[in-house]
Amino acid sequence: MTEDTIAMDEALRLAGVALSSDDVPVGAVVLNSTGQIVGRGRNERELTGDPTAHAEIVALRDAARAHGSWNLSDHTLVVTLEPCAMCAGAILNARIAKVVFGAWDDKAGAAGSVLDILRTRTLPARVAEVVGGVRADECSALLTEFFDQLRD
Repeated sequence: MTEDTIAMDEALRLAGVALSSDDVPVGAVVLNSTGQIVGRGRNERELTGDPTAHAEIVALRDAARAHGSWNLSDHTLVVTLEPCAMCAGAILNARIAKVVFGAWDDKAGAAGSVLDILRTRTLPARVAEVVGGVRADECSALLTEFFDQLRD
């Protein structure tokens, strides 16, 4: 089992916690250069009423506090769903080196499916490595279950 897959365990756990506040089940963690989790986040839009409270943003804020700096250039973000455009912008601003995500987002993904903001060469920063589809079935299943229940 790789470090990315193990980190996805915690991101999936956090996604499950998001369900308890009726938030879309997305979880994220930030790893430092030694692979230690230094930031955790889950969707909190419904819980907090904050439109920017996506899992990635919450995890980046947590990691920046722990690191003592906004510059997370030697860090990895692991998230259960492909980041949206807002989160991709935050990832670039934090100078994250690597992004690992589970489920692809064919409607709003900004890491390769709809857009590829993370690797756009015209922007002043880029993510060095993007890995999609890690444990995609598990990540997708949580989302499918959540949205199926909303439609019932």
